[in-house]
Amino acid sequence: MNKQYQFGSGIPSRTSYASDLGKLTEDKIVDPSQALRAFRRRLPVFALTVFAVFAAVAVFSFQATPVYSTGASVIIDNREKTVIDYSSVLSGLPPDATVVDTEVEIIRSRSLAEKIVRKLNLVESPEFNPNLTDPGGVSQIKNAVMGFMQNMIGGGERAAPIIDPATAEQSEMDLVVSKLLEKTSARRLGTTYGIDISANSHDPVLAAQIANAIADQYLVEQLDAKFDATRRANAWLEERLSELRKEVNDAESLVEAYRTATGLFTSGDTTLNQQQMVDLNAQLIVQRAELAERQARLQSVQQISSAGGSADISAEALNSVVIAELRRQQAEINRERADLQNRYGALHPEIERINTEAANINSQIQTEISRIVSSLENEVSIARQRVNSLEGDLSGMRSTLAENNRASVRLRELERDAEASRTIYEAFLARFKETNEQEGLAEADARILSRASVPLSPSFPKTSLNLIMGLILGVMLGILVIILIESMNSQIATGDDIEKNFTVPYLGNFPQLTGADRKKPGDYVVNNPMSSYAEALRNLRASLMFADLDSVVKTVALTSSQPDEGKTTLSFGLARMSAMSGTKTLLIDGDFRRKQLSLTSLDKPAENGFLECLFGECTVSEAVVQDSKSSLHILPLTVDRHTPRDVFGSKVFDELLEQLKQEYDLIVFDTGPIMLMAETRVLASKVDQVVVVSRWLKTNRAALKQTLSILSDFGATVTGVAINRVDMNKFYRQGYGHSGYKSYSKYYTTGT
Repeated sequence: MNKQYQFGSGIPSRTSYASDLGKLTEDKIVDPSQALRAFRRRLPVFALTVFAVFAAVAVFSFQATPVYSTGASVIIDNREKTVIDYSSVLSGLPPDATVVDTEVEIIRSRSLAEKIVRKLNLVESPEFNPNLTDPGGVSQIKNAVMGFMQNMIGGGERAAPIIDPATAEQSEMDLVVSKLLEKTSARRLGTTYGIDISANSHDPVLAAQIANAIADQYLVEQLDAKFDATRRANAWLEERLSELRKEVNDAESLVEAYRTATGLFTSGDTTLNQQQMVDLNAQLIVQRAELAERQARLQSVQQISSAGGSADISAEALNSVVIAELRRQQAEINRERADLQNRYGALHPEIERINTEAANINSQIQTEISRIVSSLENEVSIARQRVNSLEGDLSGMRSTLAENNRASVRLRELERDAEASRTIYEAFLARFKETNEQEGLAEADARILSRASVPLSPSFPKTSLNLIMGLILGVMLGILVIILIESMNSQIATGDDIEKNFTVPYLGNFPQLTGADRKKPGDYVVNNPMSSYAEALRNLRASLMFADLDSVVKTVALTSSQPDEGKTTLSFGLARMSAMSGTKTLLIDGDFRRKQLSLTSLDKPAENGFLECLFGECTVSEAVVQDSKSSLHILPLTVDRHTPRDVFGSKVFDELLEQLKQEYDLIVFDTGPIMLMAETRVLASKVDQVVVVSRWLKTNRAALKQTLSILSDFGATVTGVAINRVDMNKFYRQGYGHSGYKSYSKYYTTGT
């Protein structure tokens, strides 16, 4: 049995509704079975989403222009190669990780890319030069709009600006270079010294050419850098050598000029003055020795003569050839005279001749001795003069040498400057020759590890992979769409929505009638008493009858949040089912605005009705109309009668309601939407039970929450919420109900 819910106790307050509603909405698809039912409900949306995504990916994959990718790799060679034993002008790259990253940036530089563009003539390729391609429709429209806006802002057409051809060419080159950089990349291979160079192009051959050209140009750039550094060093060294050569020449010229000015001429390691002093000193020593010798010889002869001896016995006379010859002749004459004296005696005439010759020879000897003595005296005099002369020259040379020594201080200073300049010049000259030799021995610091090959298959699009990913993406997006739709869905669909979100009883689903039955749903209950629709009405009646075990339920009001939710149809069906069950039932039309019950359930318009009874214009028996197909009594509203007064809040209504309770077992009120009509709220506070009718997949939670809040404010007793006009086929097919519900249909005579 259903227990009645009094809003003051069993039903939460407005704040509780809001918090519970929010909490339960977040848990909308948590139960796996509930998620499966949600998937069944949104299967068409899911299938459409999957198909749309898959179709879009397929169209893109089959229509996309294929892109071919290939790559070359280079490696930084940090091994040193020593061909000649002197350092390079530009040293090799150090084995440092930051250096490899720097080389990657060099490969990605615009200067290198521009050289590739010029080398492969990519300016003439439409793939890299957008200026060579025809603009698409979107671009044409954009250009037209921009031109129109410029004309509007500028007040008319303007003359096209004159662009310098060189500027236009450079702009085009920059555009192609940017496009090339977009289609190429360079990255370091892990933590190695290798660099991977990749290139993309619509032409597989061109892709390989670009990758290989970048690798080759990178090596050329390294060589050019070294060559440029060497050439710059050589140029600087050559210029510096020219300056140093001039400095050396000037310094040496200054030294020689100073030598000339000071007479500090050198021969070997000594100056000419020093050499002359040495020569003079040697000559002086020799001359002094000769003077001493000649003086000794002269003194020897003079000593012999002064002692009374014959000078012919002196060493000079003995060494004289003339004296020796005269002595030989003298000896021959003496021998001949001795022989004549022995033979002829002392008086022989020949002896006289011989004596004369002997005297003559002695005279010649004395003469020769005198000449030798005189010659010795002359030699001594000459030798003394030579010594005096050499001593005079040596004395003058000493004063000159002293002056030269003072001047040599400055000379040595000049020589040191000249030597320093000469040393620097020779060092620069040696380095200049080394750099000239290095220019032919320069090698790149990297080498190609592998060259790019022509790709056989495109890297983009990967059709098979794209289709698989498109299917996966479609499924994921479809699930996401389902989650979003279910999360955003605020419509009342199942009893779980009612009981979980609002903690009020769920009174069942009322199937939607179709065809002719939809126009007269009251007749359908009579004609199909064993249908599911009739069974739902019986369940509703049972819920009302046993809603309050402590007291008998005599008055029931059916209301809704908004119009067209089926409360009139449900009120008529409930009342007829109650009457058909043997309960004396009265159905009152309480919707003063539309009067839908009075217009649809009666065969002809009533002459007296509910308002006339309240105003005392007729009795209840005069206003009540008997249902033509059941024992139901109907208290209608007349078509033309309206009132602005609060009917349900009057004492007259209370008295009338007490009278009707005495006559009938069950009184059913068909009311207007509670959110629109104030009198419905008053009536709800006076009846025993209130049934709120919601339309399946039309009534939203916010409206139902507000309806329940209004009823709570007026102290109404809510039996529960009934879901009306449920499409049972769609209900089961879309997973709103358990699959086992279909098996219940065999208990009913019709599908509804």
